[in-house]
Amino acid sequence: MPKKFSNKDKADVHKELKGFEIRINSFGEMESNFSIEKLNEFLNEKLEKEEKKEDKKK
Repeated sequence: MPKKFSNKDKADVHKELKGFEIRINSFGEMESNFSIEKLNEFLNEKLEKEEKKEDKKK
C-alpha cells in the first residue's frame, strides 16, 4: 500500500532558511524568494561542516 503524504502547507526547513519558498513556473523555470548567492553560501557552509565531520569519523 502506498505511503500517504501529509498535506502540510509549508515544509520544515532549517532556521536560517525560514521563509524560503521555491516553485516551478509554466516555463519550467525555478522561482525563489531567496537569491542564488544566499542559497549557495548556506549550502557551502553546511557541506563544509559535514565533510569535516565525516573526515573525523575515519
